[in-house]
Amino acid sequence: MKITKIIILWMAGVLFIAGCGKPVDPEELPTEPDNSGGYKRADTIPTSGYAQDIVKRDNLLYIAQGEGGLMIVDVSDPLNGETLSVTTENLEGYSYELAIRDSLIYIAAGSNGIFVVDIIDPYEPYWIPITLTSNVSVKNVYVKGNFLFNSIGEHGVSIYNLTDPYDPIYLGDVQTPGSGHDVTITSDTNYLIAACGELGLSMFNISEFQQGINTFVGSCDTPGYAEEIELSADESFAFLACGTAGLQIIDISDTANFHITGSYDGGGYAKSLKLKGTLVYMATELSGLQVIDVSDVSNPSLAGTIDTEFAMGLEVDDDYVYVADEDEGVLIIAIPD
Repeated sequence: MKITKIIILWMAGVLFIAGCGKPVDPEELPTEPDNSGGYKRADTIPTSGYAQDIVKRDNLLYIAQGEGGLMIVDVSDPLNGETLSVTTENLEGYSYELAIRDSLIYIAAGSNGIFVVDIIDPYEPYWIPITLTSNVSVKNVYVKGNFLFNSIGEHGVSIYNLTDPYDPIYLGDVQTPGSGHDVTITSDTNYLIAACGELGLSMFNISEFQQGINTFVGSCDTPGYAEEIELSADESFAFLACGTAGLQIIDISDTANFHITGSYDGGGYAKSLKLKGTLVYMATELSGLQVIDVSDVSNPSLAGTIDTEFAMGLEVDDDYVYVADEDEGVLIIAIPD
């Protein structure tokens, strides 16, 4: 009889523990590991879809959430986010990546191309019937000035003129080696630098692109699979999220001698990254958020880490890291003082 009671009590305890939901009170959030570097989960914003990418403008978060379309959250109080709207109408397929220009947001949706949504009223965003790409799989979207750049896999990068955003003009493609996954443009808009999947990084001179001329400058093969790219403030170094090879840092100051100058592999699959000051914040899917000190580009080191279920994208401001996690929603991580 005693044995039966013990078993029943043990099973009740297990059921109680298993029945507990995800914590929503910051005081109840999990204890961070010893290598957290002082970074702490402050809150979690549940999403109606699978969070893939996130962009912050002023006090608003714009979240690409897969089949859940676009979600907008007010984080004026970061620990008490308020969902303003979820837009799915006419947003077919899977929303992967975002870029914002003025009151329009561009959503990369794989084989469905690019969707354009007017966000001037964040409570009532609406789809605009503008065609930017078709019959290709759009991996990423990047906007600089009056130009929009679509990373379109084996087709490279397509470029549009947005002088009239409601009537974009297709300018042509830059054929990259490998698979075009992400792109950035130098501050003078003369050079396009792409993350090219299995073939690493490539650079093109696009200063005369509108005259139909683009010139291949150079490339650098990297281990892993180059997914996303950011440039240092002086544009001497490129930081790449390279899948199973983690962070790869490439010296691009000498166009005749691109080379890897440093790397850091903390496990997981490096999917996306943001550079802020001397820190790289990197979403690594099953290995969560990794914060890497790159003050010495030849010897990057781990500054902190936060475990998450499946970190896909992120945004950073002065106080918080916002992580788009496919399973958990948007995690708000407090940056240590």
